[in-house]
Amino acid sequence: MSVVHVFGAAGFTGAQLVALLDAHPHFSLGQITARGDAGARLSEVAPEYRVDRRLAAPDVGAVTEGEYAAVCYPHAEAAEVVSQLVDRGARVVDVSADHRLRDPAAYPAVYGFDHPRPELLGEAVYGLPELNRERIRGARLVANPGCYPTAALLAVLPVMGQVVDVVVDAKSGVSGAGRAATPAVHFSTVTDSVRPYGVFGHRHQPEIEQELGMPVVFTPHLVPVDRGLSASCYATFAGASPTQQQLLELYRDRYRDHPFVEVVEAPPGMRPVQRTNYAQVFPAVDPPSGRLAAFGVIDNLMKGAAGQAVQNLNLMEGRPEEEGLDGRP
Repeated sequence: MSVVHVFGAAGFTGAQLVALLDAHPHFSLGQITARGDAGARLSEVAPEYRVDRRLAAPDVGAVTEGEYAAVCYPHAEAAEVVSQLVDRGARVVDVSADHRLRDPAAYPAVYGFDHPRPELLGEAVYGLPELNRERIRGARLVANPGCYPTAALLAVLPVMGQVVDVVVDAKSGVSGAGRAATPAVHFSTVTDSVRPYGVFGHRHQPEIEQELGMPVVFTPHLVPVDRGLSASCYATFAGASPTQQQLLELYRDRYRDHPFVEVVEAPPGMRPVQRTNYAQVFPAVDPPSGRLAAFGVIDNLMKGAAGQAVQNLNLMEGRPEEEGLDGRP
């Protein structure tokens, strides 16, 4: 068995990741760390996962060469730890945003900090297996994608290069905002309401644009659910529009060998993918205009974060991609 250390195990993503690794048939947990909750048991912080392991203070020095580490810190707080882990010879999945953008000049504007190790940005592999599966296998640093980009990219990837004027309208559950309580995510603020935020300025927009290779209009919304994310993507075909059947066949062929993407027959809702690592996508052509409408849904803590991290660890270790991610709630 191979050891995986989890840094930042007390947050929503970190706790979900620890639970997946604790039940994994091949990986074993190394240290699971927390800064504010060090000394507590994870079963006290996140009792729904029933992992009775004690959270420790972070100790990069306890990670040895050849081991794995996953870093689940907020953006701007992970880069230094990741660089230390890579220098120690660990293979790292950065679940934060600190290695997703390849241009170091983007970090001050998008994330508010100067990247301390810009050379690692050129090495980091963007960890969307449906896009970079073979590169992930040999990587020593994988940048786990954001939740909104994961859903949007999976909805649009099969027609990448064939469409222009992409608009992404996305909606996420409250757990996507993280464990820290703020007025914006209080129950009384969120319930019975849908609210757009980050209009023309959300930090996931440059990530989507980078991977699609084109400008996009991206507007996220907060919806009153715990977990789940839906992206509705609209675009214009640069050439002749396919028929609906041709479009479905294109999507089925693109995802035929990708076990976690299901091409479905109607616009999907969040419920079928909640607490799983599956994504469901459905593309449609509007007959009068020939425009594309493509829909993608994921669980923001699974395929949008912790589940995708395990998928990437499986690939890096040469294990079956689905191992430990059988899709059951």
